[in-house]
Amino acid sequence: MDLFTMLGISKESGPSIDWELTPEDTFGTFESWGGRERVKHASERFYYFYINAWEKPPTLCLMERGIKLARILAVIAAPQELIDTCLSKHGRTQGLDRNYPIDEPLKEWLKATVINSFDPSVVKPVDNTIEEESLACGLPRFDSELPPVQTVTLRSQPAAVAEEEIAGIVSSHGFFDSRIAQDSAFINSLVNNADDLTVTDRVTGLMWQRGGLDISSLRTMLKNVEQANKDNFAGFENWRLPTLEEALSLLEKEKNSKDLYICECFYKEQAFVFTCDERKPGGVWFLDFKQGTAFWSSGTNPGGFGRLVRSV
Repeated sequence: MDLFTMLGISKESGPSIDWELTPEDTFGTFESWGGRERVKHASERFYYFYINAWEKPPTLCLMERGIKLARILAVIAAPQELIDTCLSKHGRTQGLDRNYPIDEPLKEWLKATVINSFDPSVVKPVDNTIEEESLACGLPRFDSELPPVQTVTLRSQPAAVAEEEIAGIVSSHGFFDSRIAQDSAFINSLVNNADDLTVTDRVTGLMWQRGGLDISSLRTMLKNVEQANKDNFAGFENWRLPTLEEALSLLEKEKNSKDLYICECFYKEQAFVFTCDERKPGGVWFLDFKQGTAFWSSGTNPGGFGRLVRSV
């Protein structure tokens, strides 16, 4: 038996450990942040070890990544002193992430104990059984008697937005942002349109797609939006991608049971979505509901997901 056989990974797929891939690299590889390579097709899988410092004490994990897949396959019982020593070399994180690449001593230990001479006692497989997502809307119907709300008008036309402008956008509307406005909270008043497809925010006057469009490049995404309008999705033909302000209005201060900073009425697959806004001096703005913040990318393959919006 070897590592991949133990974890139920077919040898026919040719799995192997990518010793050079790091958590930071995966943003470029899988989310178009300008990394060292591009994924050639959706079925490709990459495997790498990293340190998960979200846990106390930090743990050594084996990750499987693909365009639409990110799962921890196993926790490796490496000597804690090796993990701690490696982690001490990285210092304090400057960003949201707390996942770190392994160093040479850990690589050598892994090759000797897990790869070249497999010791199953140090490998603890992770249960990745996927629970079926609840698609219940859980919101009052649009025709319910509801208290009046104070409406807000958000920019609906595309714009070029510089990175230094984000803080001002967030503060001007009291949006939540996990990086720069953790104590803020924009209060929506979402209602169920009773079509299983959309909800409407009475505060912003925006109708939102509960699910979304599959991951793609920006070019393909725009074609998909056009097709949704041709198909008269949910009975309308004026759907578009949201502006950064409109997308930020969906962020909630606390994560829901789907581990996203957004109302539970929205589907979990669309964890990060395109906006229609460009970044100055280049790139496209996205909204990340997993991290609860905006980020920018090239917008090329594999790009991001889409969530349709229209002004009511």
